[in-house]
Amino acid sequence: MPRPIQARISLGAMRHNLEAARQRAAGRRIWAVIKANAYGHGIERAVQGFGAADGLALIDFEEARRVRLAGWSGPLQMLEGFFEARDLMLCRELDLTVVVHQEEQVRLLEAAPAGPPIGVLVKSNTGMNRLGFEPDELASAYARLAALPGVRIDGVAMHFANSDRADPSEGPASMAEQLQRFDAACKGLSVQRSVSNSAALFLHPPLEESWVRPGIALYGATPDAAHSAADLGLRAAMTLATELIAVRTIAPGEAVGYGSRFVARRPTRIGVVACGYADGYPRHAPDGTPVAVDDVIVPLVGRVSMDMITVDLSAAPGARVGSAVELWGARVPIDEVARLSGTVGYELMCALAPRVPVVTAN
Repeated sequence: MPRPIQARISLGAMRHNLEAARQRAAGRRIWAVIKANAYGHGIERAVQGFGAADGLALIDFEEARRVRLAGWSGPLQMLEGFFEARDLMLCRELDLTVVVHQEEQVRLLEAAPAGPPIGVLVKSNTGMNRLGFEPDELASAYARLAALPGVRIDGVAMHFANSDRADPSEGPASMAEQLQRFDAACKGLSVQRSVSNSAALFLHPPLEESWVRPGIALYGATPDAAHSAADLGLRAAMTLATELIAVRTIAPGEAVGYGSRFVARRPTRIGVVACGYADGYPRHAPDGTPVAVDDVIVPLVGRVSMDMITVDLSAAPGARVGSAVELWGARVPIDEVARLSGTVGYELMCALAPRVPVVTAN
């Protein structure tokens, strides 16, 4: 019998979340972001779950090939663009739209052999200070690209640094400041714009743009700590499920696990769960992190080990070996596990270990 742990991916939840994004978009088209193996959910599943999107966006060229092999024929955007001259052959072969964000990419396009036009999104740095032309450089880069017969400019883009901030109008790189810089950079350019990530889309009124780029929200996690995914009308697309593989009772004063972090104050039934940090569960999850056992929330107790965690079964007296366990999903929000562990839901999704079997559900 295989170890009982598995990750279940709900295509129905993905479709629901895309429709929620569609409602928020209010007429703007949607790039569904599926980078990092669709945030751990699987590229091929993303093609199925987000089949109603207007376009898909990712980073890795091999994943882009998988998207095409999975049957997606619509727009496909490379969020970091291309990295060397030979990538341009793949851009044409796979019909990719590439983000151009720095001088070297412009030079490579200028030196590229003749061929069918490559779609380009020109990116401006408005305060994130990662990728993009400075606002006063954007028009020049745009003009050089527009002059190339092998380039088709599909739009301009930027990325918010703080759309998830409690007050996005305050502090450095505020939303208002970034939008002002972007407006100045795009002055005189009649072109489609794309600016909104999940936080901008779900937490703010619609902005002046043609395309939005939701990512984390499409998988059923929140883009900010102040709003739960449920509050935003989102459903968990990934459930990390397993079973109890042992149950024991420990006496007052006895400890559980490495380092004896948890010490019982009374006779306590302890459940041993087949999941650990080698499966992608956060090692730093503290005592009290919620775990669902037979749909009852119980607290994690003791240090997370490589293959197992332990929980206090006092609230679930009927639990036994073989009882169903949910580490995150519809019952236990992944954002809550992440928050208590000092990280974000994005990381937990992407950190799902290869040894965990993944199954698809509708």
